[in-house]
Amino acid sequence: MSALKGLQKWHTIVESGSDPLQLAAIIREDAVFHSPVVHSPQEGRALVVAYLSAAGQTLGNNSFAYVREVVDGNNALLEFTTEMDGIHVNGIDLIQFDDDGMIADFKVMVRPLKAVNKVWEMMAAQLERSED
Repeated sequence: MSALKGLQKWHTIVESGSDPLQLAAIIREDAVFHSPVVHSPQEGRALVVAYLSAAGQTLGNNSFAYVREVVDGNNALLEFTTEMDGIHVNGIDLIQFDDDGMIADFKVMVRPLKAVNKVWEMMAAQLERSED
């Protein structure tokens, strides 16, 4: 049940603002991130941290909440809801942990289409600010 161990750390980090240094501590060096708005998988800890940190800044507002959680062995599915500029966002985080509870693979799916477009817009802006 490595997902349970990893999820405890994940929730703590998300609730405290998705700090990049804390994220890096729970993400494998060879981790992969699958974005709902970027075609190719983003490989490596640095990219996964950048995307998850940016997501925490854009999605993780006062309306963000995990509303359902399903755990099976090394895998966890977390359904979330949030609101961005008046648009309701519904999505899932599908996370695969290794046996030590470290994140190995992280996939985000978002609906409806309006929400995907808003996530793309705001994530692009946040990632650009992070590079400055």
